Amino acid sequence: MSVAKSFPILLTGFLLHTWVHAADKIRISIPNLSGQFMTMSVAQKRGFLKEEGIEAEIIRVTGGAADAAMSGGELDYTTGMSLSGVITGAYPVKAVACFVPSPVLSMVARPEIKTVPELKGKTVGVSTFSGVSIFAARVIAKQSGLDPERDLKFVAVGAVEGRFIRLTQGLLDATILAPPLDAEAKKKGFNILVRVADILVFPETGLVAVVRKIQTKPDEVRRVIRAGIKANRYIRTNRDGTIQFIMDWLKVNKEVAATTYDGVVKAYNEDPAVCEKALRVMIDERKQALKITREVGVSEVADLTLIREALKEMGNR
Repeated sequence: MSVAKSFPILLTGFLLHTWVHAADKIRISIPNLSGQFMTMSVAQKRGFLKEEGIEAEIIRVTGGAADAAMSGGELDYTTGMSLSGVITGAYPVKAVACFVPSPVLSMVARPEIKTVPELKGKTVGVSTFSGVSIFAARVIAKQSGLDPERDLKFVAVGAVEGRFIRLTQGLLDATILAPPLDAEAKKKGFNILVRVADILVFPETGLVAVVRKIQTKPDEVRRVIRAGIKANRYIRTNRDGTIQFIMDWLKVNKEVAATTYDGVVKAYNEDPAVCEKALRVMIDERKQALKITREVGVSEVADLTLIREALKEMGNR
C-alpha cells in the first residue's frame, strides 16, 4: 500500500484514538439500585454518554454522602436529590436537572395492617431522617389524620433492600419501598397502602453538580444532561429494551422487570417546569425539617439554565 493511500487510514485511526483519550472522564453516583434511578445507567449502557464524549464511572453512594464526596472532589455528579446541605450552606452544589420529579415509592405494611390509620403507634422504616422516604411517610400520615411525629415511630434503615428485608422479617410494621420490591412484598402478602406518586410531587432523581463545575465546565454539564435526556426518552419509548436493561441491571426475571418498568415509566420527565414545582415542594419540606425560617428560592438550590439550553439544542423533541 502506498504512503498516499495509507495516510487517510492512519489519520482516521489517529483521530479515533485521540477522541477516545480526549473523552471527559467523570464519576456519577446513584443512591440505590431501583427503578427510579435508571437514567444515567441507561445512558451509559446504551451509549448516550459516549455519544456526548463522556466516559463515566457510575457508583452507588447513599444519602447525603454524595454531596460531601462531590465537595471533596471524589465525585463529579450525583443523581440523588438530597439537597439539605445546600440549604444549610454546608455544600456548594446545585441541581441542574430533574429526571424523575415524582416519587415512585409506596408505603407497604404487614398483612394484618390494611389502612394507614392502623399504623398509629407502629414502627415505619425509612431511608434516613431526611429525604423523600420520610417526607412521603409524613405526608401520608397527615392525610390519614395521624400526627407523624407522635403517632409513628420512624426507624432509619438505609437502602431499600434493607427496608424490604426488615419488613418481611417482621422487624417493621410498615416501610417505604420502590419498584420492584413493593411488588415483591405484595406477592408475599404485604399490603400496599398508598402509592406516593398519587399524592405528591417531589424531586426523586436528577443531576446535581458542584457550583464550581457548573461555572467552569458548563459544556461538560450540558453534555451529561443531554445524555440523561436521551436516556429518559429511551426509557419512555422503548419498553422491551428497558425491560431487558432492568433484568440485567437488577438481576431479576422478566416478570419482575416488567412490573418495575410499568411502575416507574410515567414518572420519567425532564421538563424544567415540573422540576421547579417539585423543587419548591422539597424546599418547603427541608425548611420545616431543618427549622429554617428564612426564604429559600429555587435558584438557591438549582440552576436549570443548562437543561433548558440542552432541550433547545435537541429541538425539545
